[in-house]
Amino acid sequence: MRKTSGLNKDQIGMKKFNLFSVVFLAVLMITACSKKDSFQEVQDDSLILKNASVKTDYEMVPNEILVRFKEGTESSKKELVFAKLNGKLKEKILTKMMEKNGDKNGIDLVSISGTVANAILEAKNYPEVEYAEPNYIYQHFVTSNDTYYTNGSLWGMYGSSTSPSNQYGSQAAAAWAKGQIGSATVYVGIIDEGYMYTHEDLAANAGTNPGEIAGNGIDDDDNGYKDDVYGWDFDGNNSTVFDGTGDDHGTHVAGTIGGVGGNGKGVAGICWNVKLLDAKFLGSRGGTTANAIKAVDYFTDLKVDQNLNIVATNNSWGGGGFSQALKDAIDRANLAGILFIAAAGNSGTNNDTSPSYPSNYTSANVIAVAALTSTGGLASYSQYGATTVDLGAPGSAIYSCVPVKSGKNVVSGYASYSGTSMATPHVTGAVALYVATKGLTPHTAADALAIKTAILGSVTATPSLSGKCATGGRLNVSAF
Repeated sequence: MRKTSGLNKDQIGMKKFNLFSVVFLAVLMITACSKKDSFQEVQDDSLILKNASVKTDYEMVPNEILVRFKEGTESSKKELVFAKLNGKLKEKILTKMMEKNGDKNGIDLVSISGTVANAILEAKNYPEVEYAEPNYIYQHFVTSNDTYYTNGSLWGMYGSSTSPSNQYGSQAAAAWAKGQIGSATVYVGIIDEGYMYTHEDLAANAGTNPGEIAGNGIDDDDNGYKDDVYGWDFDGNNSTVFDGTGDDHGTHVAGTIGGVGGNGKGVAGICWNVKLLDAKFLGSRGGTTANAIKAVDYFTDLKVDQNLNIVATNNSWGGGGFSQALKDAIDRANLAGILFIAAAGNSGTNNDTSPSYPSNYTSANVIAVAALTSTGGLASYSQYGATTVDLGAPGSAIYSCVPVKSGKNVVSGYASYSGTSMATPHVTGAVALYVATKGLTPHTAADALAIKTAILGSVTATPSLSGKCATGGRLNVSAF
């Protein structure tokens, strides 16, 4: 198991090459805002990062902070704190899952007139404040008889005994040969961009919220979101989780998890049969901590209230520093038996010494994933960590689904991307396949831990990962 490391800053670089490139070798970089706040001016930052050492900037929403008040704090005292911070309440974040866990306060998203750093430093002077933190901005971890399987392109699905073969693939094809292709009773949540649920290789596996009636403008399941049939767009605050070619990253992730296999076209995902739901929180400027919290709780609530067999969420994103509020949401997911599969990051650094969030959270349900090349090497861009990264999975030159423009229309397409973003959904798909194979319906933290133990306990030892991750091995889907 991974050990807890110190909470130091890590710098994540992200770039994205042309969508139609053969392979993407860097990280997608979307400019999230024109202004950054720096913590370098802060001398005592223990309240902010729980560590006195602060390095370079994190990307964050300017003039916004998240404030958690102590239980029982009166509204009048909260208003007084806002006034002292030269701020005002922008949004009260109180999800259904917070309420179900006895939380009446929630988190306050506060607009401020000054800098983020100074507002947080000021907030620690008030006894009513439990903690205050930035509204961090996160970005993708991507660099850019099924056709791509039979032509030798889909190496991440191959195994040492399959045809085509590649010993460094996930061995998924060997599992398929045993009749292990998944189950429509298993759900996976994609926390990312939106995804093209009408894609020719995804439509059959598009999951829907059974408690919602499409198009009636009513919150039928009383979860706070109207018409959230395929999920919810937290960035746009609407039920449209697919908005066009800008949702290529989320669609690519979805294809690796659950691209329909055996249909004679495109790609095959780890799970040929699975149900995918989406919580879109990454928009054109990235995604925020506030929306990430809501996205994580969205799936936890669907599992608890609608009894959906949501086994994992895929989190191919990162940036920003430690957030207690986000960790609390991940912990709530853990209690419901939902694994949180996270990309290790693409800056090539050591997460043991320079943490990358969310993969570095020490919540028991987190699985952190590094990226491998088709020759078994740790990808040059992949972050690693002997105690903070769990395993490696195929991440370079990974073909999957994307939406593409054809005239005025958006149609089904395919592209090759590279990054820990691409490695992560291999593991998420493996979790779904494992649960389907075993006929499980995990609902507790103990269930999630048992699944995590099975996945990590079945890895194949890999020289390039020795001393670079906790297991020293790569994903092996057929081993379980």
